[in-house]
Amino acid sequence: MKIMQVMAGAEFGGAETAFEDMCLAMAERQKNLCAVIRPNNPERIAKLEQAGIKVFTLPFGGALDFYTPWKLKKIIAQECPQIVQTWMSRASIKTPASKPSKSYLKLSRLGGYYGLKYFRTTDYFVTITQDIRQHLIKNGIESTCVCHINNFAETEQNPEPVLRSDLNTPNDAFVALTLSRYHPVKALDVLIKAAEPIKNCHLWLAGEGPMEGELKKLAKDLNMTDRVHFLGWRTDRAALLQAADVCVFPSRYEPFGTTFVQAWAQKTPLVCSTAKGPVQYVRNQEDALVFEIDDVEQLTAALKKLESQPEIGKQLAQAGFIRFENEFSKEKTVEAYLEFYRDVLNREHISDV
Repeated sequence: MKIMQVMAGAEFGGAETAFEDMCLAMAERQKNLCAVIRPNNPERIAKLEQAGIKVFTLPFGGALDFYTPWKLKKIIAQECPQIVQTWMSRASIKTPASKPSKSYLKLSRLGGYYGLKYFRTTDYFVTITQDIRQHLIKNGIESTCVCHINNFAETEQNPEPVLRSDLNTPNDAFVALTLSRYHPVKALDVLIKAAEPIKNCHLWLAGEGPMEGELKKLAKDLNMTDRVHFLGWRTDRAALLQAADVCVFPSRYEPFGTTFVQAWAQKTPLVCSTAKGPVQYVRNQEDALVFEIDDVEQLTAALKKLESQPEIGKQLAQAGFIRFENEFSKEKTVEAYLEFYRDVLNREHISDV
């Protein structure tokens, strides 16, 4: 089976990271794999190529970019994939329909509640939550054309935890980590406010985004400049998680949110908001402490609880790790994708060789 993955995303971001992780994971199982992406992240391109993935780069511009769909059609004709999977809306818009020849199938992987106008030429869908699957079905997509497959949590293998001293953090501090863009929906302002009363609490904010200046001003206004550490975009997720005392997921809106699974994978205690994605999975007091969106006091209480009772954190982390192994492992996710690919190719009488 030859598979093409198409992503028109930004240099950094959660979906972009999931795309990279999935491509690398599939390359371990499939030799005939190629990817079409923007040329905005040379490090990502290098990783994919080192894994044996053939990489093409295209601009994926706006409405007046007629070059990308024209060139992508030629690449598909050249590479002859049986599966062309798009990620998010722009990649889907720019990827030509499989019809009328039907020599391949166009699949779209949805990580959010996108409008269906972007996916008019999609043959089949993969969604990362059951709720997104139901969203598609309610909007007229046949249930047999939509498959729910969980994201998996891929982090670097056998990492060395980061040294707190390298991040200007005392060794005896209570460290709360987020892996997140600096964006209003991520509610990092709520986290900063919640940590303020906990004088030994240091925040590691691993990410980048448009709210950086505003968040730094908030930290300064609360006299927390020495306790809020802006780490920029990081690729050492596991090393950070292992060095932190807790992972906090404070989002106001999140269709899924792979970070909570990454925390489980590294046995890091999790504190999570009731955002739409993770609340479908986390179980309060069992594998995470859950607080209401934007509730600063509840988040403060959860952090204080884990600071004063670390044994509770260990119990939550162990339960989360079991959930990770049973539901979110790389092996289970990749096999689910390949099984769905084989199934739809069989339905459409397209050979997978």
